[in-house]
Amino acid sequence: MRKGEYPEGTHVLRAKIDMSSPNINLRDPALYRIKHENHQATGDEWSMYPMYDFSHPIVDAVEGITYSLCTLEFEDHRPFYDWTLDKLIPGGLLSPTDGSRRPRQIEFSRLNVKNTVLSKRKLIQLVTENHVSGWDDPRMPTLSGLRRRGIPPSALRLF
Repeated sequence: MRKGEYPEGTHVLRAKIDMSSPNINLRDPALYRIKHENHQATGDEWSMYPMYDFSHPIVDAVEGITYSLCTLEFEDHRPFYDWTLDKLIPGGLLSPTDGSRRPRQIEFSRLNVKNTVLSKRKLIQLVTENHVSGWDDPRMPTLSGLRRRGIPPSALRLF
C-alpha cells in the first residue's frame, strides 16, 4: 500500500479487534485507505491516508485536546476511540502533550440555534477568510467568543 501499487478503493488496512463484538466499530475497523491525490504538504509521496475514526483520537492526543465533543452519531465510535488510545499510549507510540491527561470523547445532541452558524467547517471559514478577528471574536458562538461578549459561565451552565 505504501508504495502506491494498488488502485484506490481496492485495499484498506484493518485492525482485527473482536469479530464477535456487537459494536461493528470494534470488529475490524479500517485504519488506512488508498488515495492517489496530491497532498498540500507531502505532494504525491504518500498514497495511503488514515481513516477519520483512527486519526481522530491520535490528533486529539497530539494536540492536547482533553475533551472531544461530538454529536450523538459518533456515540458508537467512542469504544474504538478509546481502544486506539489504549493501544498507542501504554506502548509509548503516543503520549498526550501534557504527559498525563488523555483525550476523552463526549457526545451531545445536535443543537440548532436560530440565526447562528454552528458548523465547525463554516466557522473555520469565517476565521480563515478574516470575516471575524479570531475564535474569540464576540460574534463567534464559541466559548471564548461568548466570554468576550460578557456572558458568564453560570449562564452557560443553566443553558
